[in-house]
Amino acid sequence: MVQLHFETRRNRKPVFQFTRELIDAAAARANVPAEAKLTLGYDLQDMDTLAGADGLVTSSDIVRDPKFLLSDLARGLPRLRWIHIIGAGIERLLPLDWLPRRVALTNNSGVHMQKTGEFAAMALLMLNSRLPQMVGNQHAARWDSIFTPSIAGTTVTIVGLGDMGAAAAREAKRMGMRVIGVRRSGKPHRFADEVVGVEGLGAAVAKADCIYVSAPLTPDTRNLVSRAVLDQAKPGAGLVNIGRAGVVDYAALRDALVAGALSGAILDVFDPEPLPPDSPLWSTPNLVIMPHCSSDDRDRYIPLTFDLAFENLARLTAGRKLKNRVDPKRGY
Repeated sequence: MVQLHFETRRNRKPVFQFTRELIDAAAARANVPAEAKLTLGYDLQDMDTLAGADGLVTSSDIVRDPKFLLSDLARGLPRLRWIHIIGAGIERLLPLDWLPRRVALTNNSGVHMQKTGEFAAMALLMLNSRLPQMVGNQHAARWDSIFTPSIAGTTVTIVGLGDMGAAAAREAKRMGMRVIGVRRSGKPHRFADEVVGVEGLGAAVAKADCIYVSAPLTPDTRNLVSRAVLDQAKPGAGLVNIGRAGVVDYAALRDALVAGALSGAILDVFDPEPLPPDSPLWSTPNLVIMPHCSSDDRDRYIPLTFDLAFENLARLTAGRKLKNRVDPKRGY
């Protein structure tokens, strides 16, 4: 009998809450065999039940909790073969030197696709229409007609072509934009007109009317969109960051917005979160702050997460390759 355990916090926001009803509904959709043992725990209060799990669905903060005994995982969870993290980013768990070789780690990449695509379309249209600047003018009671072109024919450079970047590229192509992708491999992508490796980032940014950052945070991507890169941006370009805060130099971004070198920015990710009240970002002109809520579907995030988890449970029991398996060497 295989056991899949779900471990969460009782104080989770509703969008991220685990419930027995949601687990059972997803199990029914996936036709999970009746003999499978599906358990639910809160705040690591029942370590005995957790200890018998073959698979674990949880969040990064649970794994980082001292009660989880990360340093002795093989002894504390002797049957464990797989951990699924309910977020796309796993940077808080790096380096993965704590992960036993027999245990696979998967993430939630792909669950965000529909909502992320909707956000990408909104953000690109907002920046093309200079909406952040118009909102600032409104608060200053300043009448300033800002005329902008149609978004069709403009260029977006997307830094990171994983699931989130692909969703943005798809929406950009639908609106008639030219898409330049920047990815580690440099391999072509079906939604991109051009793809370059990281070494071509500066040149790709220089061509962009909007820079769209969707890369994960790893040692290789930290400060990837640096001051030097932002200095190469086309005058009046906009920037979106839906990846991780550490990928972009926010101090340099603020300077560019204050100077008017960039026309606007929309940020969904910060470090730390929540963003402290004394952060200079709050008062940065032409900046829209999203409190890390752009890609999480209020009604479907956990159901879609559980659908992915049960698909991987079937793969695990059948000895097949798991979806979204994290490569410990790459960190994503």
